Amino acid sequence: MDSNIFDLLKQANKTTLKHHGNLITLERAVFLSWWCDKGDCAFCYMSTNISNIYAEAEMCKRLDWNIEFLSGGYESFTTQEIKEIATTIKDITGEGVWLNTGITDELNEYGPEIKGITGAVEVANPQIHEKVCPSKKLDDISNMLDVAGDLGFKKAITIILGLGETLDDVQYVIDYIKNHKIDRVIFYSLNPHKETIYANSSQPASLYYAQVVAKIRLAFPDIEIICGTWIDNLANIGILILSGANGITKFPLFKMFGTKYGKRVEEEVKWAGRELKGTFTDKSKLGEKKSDISPELDRFIKRYVKESLKNKY
Repeated sequence: MDSNIFDLLKQANKTTLKHHGNLITLERAVFLSWWCDKGDCAFCYMSTNISNIYAEAEMCKRLDWNIEFLSGGYESFTTQEIKEIATTIKDITGEGVWLNTGITDELNEYGPEIKGITGAVEVANPQIHEKVCPSKKLDDISNMLDVAGDLGFKKAITIILGLGETLDDVQYVIDYIKNHKIDRVIFYSLNPHKETIYANSSQPASLYYAQVVAKIRLAFPDIEIICGTWIDNLANIGILILSGANGITKFPLFKMFGTKYGKRVEEEVKWAGRELKGTFTDKSKLGEKKSDISPELDRFIKRYVKESLKNKY
């Protein structure tokens, strides 16, 4: 194996520790809805009760998880509805939220309830993007992010690895980050779904994923990097942290909490020499089976706590 890979990871790890310290966050996207009016992203399989959303935010606060972003399909909620939801979540968690709710020209409607705007760039190659996300035009995403910056919001992009890009395409991502002054990059690995063109594809190799992350870390020492991996690839976590990740995401929180899988997440962080913010195993953090915020959330909180308490290693 090329020793340069390990040199790259070593440099990336050193850079991360110098610029970001030792803390690793657990991130969870909160979904407004699984409905989307686009419906033609080749990798995607796309109604949620609002009280359930708030209960999920309350549980994230109890467990000291970060809310990765507030997400929903295109046209699933109006701008004013999203603003109200984000405001309530900020009241619950004490922090503004990132948005990942599609392309909009109404960013000026938002205020301090919003921390930043996420653009779903999705593919590290613009030609492939046109094929797999035909309705998410890169120019529209880029224009939205530029406007977001002008309004004082932070800016993030999402990139899914394994869609046909190569390691050479990292330069495109580097140029995009530079050109649009991106503050945060969220990487995911392809999770092949039935009835999509990627059904028979495999997830990207761990060392390929790690090299992509490391190259971005070394190009941008101060940027925030969040890496997603799936429950069947938890062994990726350690190497992604050593490659430059500040946080990890893409876990079914309440199914994994208190199980051997949750314990594995914590062990991966530990053996990467990092300190974990939040917990995947401490059941005392679950709290009471009722909401601290509103009685309207009680039945959802009760279900989350009850489900998590019955999980076993």
